[in-house]
Amino acid sequence: MAIVVQKFGGTSVATPDLVRRAAGRAIRATQGGHNVVVVVSARGQTTDELLDLAYEITDRPNPRELDQLVSTGEQISIALMAMAIHAAGHGAISFTGGQVGLVTEPVHTKARIQRVNAQRIYDEFAKGNIVIVAGFQGVDANQNVTTLGRGGSDTTAVALAAALEADVCEIYTDVDGVFTADPRLVPTARKLDEITYDEMLELASLGAGVLHSRAVEFGKKYHIPIHVRSSLTEKPGTMIVEEVSRMETITVRGAALVRDLAKVTIRGVPDQPGVAAKIFHAIAAANVVVDDIIQNISREGAADVSFTVAKDELATAMDTSRRIAQELGAGETISDDKVSKVSVVGIGMRSHTGIAQRMFKALAEAGVNIQMISTSEIKISCIIDSASADEALRVLHDAFDLGRG
Repeated sequence: MAIVVQKFGGTSVATPDLVRRAAGRAIRATQGGHNVVVVVSARGQTTDELLDLAYEITDRPNPRELDQLVSTGEQISIALMAMAIHAAGHGAISFTGGQVGLVTEPVHTKARIQRVNAQRIYDEFAKGNIVIVAGFQGVDANQNVTTLGRGGSDTTAVALAAALEADVCEIYTDVDGVFTADPRLVPTARKLDEITYDEMLELASLGAGVLHSRAVEFGKKYHIPIHVRSSLTEKPGTMIVEEVSRMETITVRGAALVRDLAKVTIRGVPDQPGVAAKIFHAIAAANVVVDDIIQNISREGAADVSFTVAKDELATAMDTSRRIAQELGAGETISDDKVSKVSVVGIGMRSHTGIAQRMFKALAEAGVNIQMISTSEIKISCIIDSASADEALRVLHDAFDLGRG
């Protein structure tokens, strides 16, 4: 029997009718001869509401207790999903991440999965049950509840698909698939029928909120086909696979935007070997994820080092940066919490020239100032002022004719 993993996001289980609709999809897959695992997120805005409660108590909630709190949202969803399947006359059982053997590193609020024990799921398959698993969460080696960060239910789903050697992982959401840009911001955005793991990984890490980047990493590593599709229709969505047709001829596949970024700058850093390593060792030790880094040309033996982080990690990043700047004898540490990142992505960039020039020209003509630039083989990203973010995304989408098939 084939194994299918289905993941339903918060908007797909926000109401009783939507829960029943999702349950119906799982039941139909079972009736088609498949063993089915359903991974669910917290319903609607539940996670945001729980976070708001925490921050009403304190502006710096203890990370362990924050995980204890926010993990309860998914527990509501799994129980309701099991009840809906039972009410339809089929067998189902719900598990938290810890109950199903999903073990993470001992880090709170953004833990990474270390291993999955799939035996309990196989045991339930043998009983004819649909297995429902809480997304976004696991436990560490000491049984402390941990969470995987926002969007972590996607990661749970693909990790379980990898552990079970599933035939496909279906990610159900409130959009029809992966688009060339966010259709809410770019009316001409076009749905893609297929996209490579590499392109999707870049887009996911650069703000395409339809799928979490770590989920794509699991899919690529374990060769799990991922089908991103709407929970509201029966239309096919977007397949994420190793290779796609015409992959070398399409220079840019999509454009993406990350809004909630902040930039930290340490001025007057001694221009000596090992200094950058000390700075970013301290930042990493504080469990702050750094995005882009730039160092200007040294003048009189000192340089400025700038880097971007998620806005909600700015306070920790600033505390750590001030401390390490003092230890190094550097100058002041400043921040800007009103920056965004706009990017273009395409595997065809590897074999085409002129992409950067086209991108920079389009932004310049729109009056968008570039603060920082980063590149890889298949993407170019620019840090810009947040006030220009939406316009920059639309401009780049038009500049590369992404609305045309």
